Amino acid sequence: MVASKHRSVSLPIVLSIVSVGLSIALLVGWTLVIVRNISITKEVVQNTWLMVSGIVSFVVIMTVLVLFTVFLVREIREVRRQTTFMASVTHELKSPLASLRLCVETLARPNLTDARQTQLREMMLDDVGRLAQLIDRVLDASRVGQVQVTPERVRVGLLALVEHSARTIARRHKLKDDVIGVDVPDDVELVSDPEALRTIVDNLLDNAVKYSEDPVRVLLRAATLGQSAVRIDVIDHGIGIPRTDLAHVFDRFYRAPEEAVRARHGTGLGLYTVAALCRQLGGHVEARSEGAGKGSTFCVELPITAA
Repeated sequence: MVASKHRSVSLPIVLSIVSVGLSIALLVGWTLVIVRNISITKEVVQNTWLMVSGIVSFVVIMTVLVLFTVFLVREIREVRRQTTFMASVTHELKSPLASLRLCVETLARPNLTDARQTQLREMMLDDVGRLAQLIDRVLDASRVGQVQVTPERVRVGLLALVEHSARTIARRHKLKDDVIGVDVPDDVELVSDPEALRTIVDNLLDNAVKYSEDPVRVLLRAATLGQSAVRIDVIDHGIGIPRTDLAHVFDRFYRAPEEAVRARHGTGLGLYTVAALCRQLGGHVEARSEGAGKGSTFCVELPITAA
């Protein structure tokens, strides 16, 4: 069964209207009472119910206002993240498209050597690959964020899957295969969704390489935790994550405000997709870092057998 999730701003609006209405009504009511009978101020102490009702009304109004403020702040942050996401996607679309156009225009020129034509075709394939990667990432995030699905469950050999992902990510970033180390026992298996598991590993490795400084060094290691779970750690020695950002790195569209992050292409969807897929598979993911410039570790725990 598919269930769509839609963000609504109606609740903050309703809370705002109610809080303003209650505030006006309470203010007008108390003003009329005091104006009509000044002596009422002496009787307030004796009329306990009047005091209690006033206090309760005030508490209710303040609570509604606080809730409204919280919702409003969340909505503002979400809008900012979406704006950042749109800017990032626009930039990542423009770059390969501009390169593709240039290559096509160059190929149309006469007297190009075979070597030059081959080089241009390879550049075009790289650009198409970048576009496909961006589209896949957006679609993955859309699927895990908007629908609830039952993952496929088959027996998966972790070593083969991880080695394939490591080679794919290294070549995507034009690095040697050995820059991503793999330390996974060959007997580690789990009953899981292979496509979801591959997406998790791909995104974590891509993230680790993207936010690493030269020379790039990334390690993926895995081990079983008793008979119930598998732990996968992706370790890099890159720019690290400030402690204030650790709680937000898995939020949709979130990108840290640091310049070292903004200087790199990204949509803010990769880690969000990882966290959502981990939950679908019955596991969880955690980010660890000692701070900026000290690298980071992403720890995934997944059940060995289907939940």
